[in-house]
Amino acid sequence: MEDVKKMAKQDTVSVNQFPGQAAAEKVAALQERGYLAERAARARPGDLGRILAKAGSPVAIPGDELPEGWPENQG
Repeated sequence: MEDVKKMAKQDTVSVNQFPGQAAAEKVAALQERGYLAERAARARPGDLGRILAKAGSPVAIPGDELPEGWPENQG
């Protein structure tokens, strides 16, 4: 209960509102997971290459260079 009181205070809600808010956040997270899984299931392997081909060739933007001494292999 003490943890709930602390978290509710940090979230600026009452102790009574806190469980409902927590449940709503959990439902939203589960819905988002389902949405992302659905989108991933519709993906086709060649789509990314086709989309990138439409983008054209990269254009260098002045000032967008890597800093001097930047490591070549950023793991």
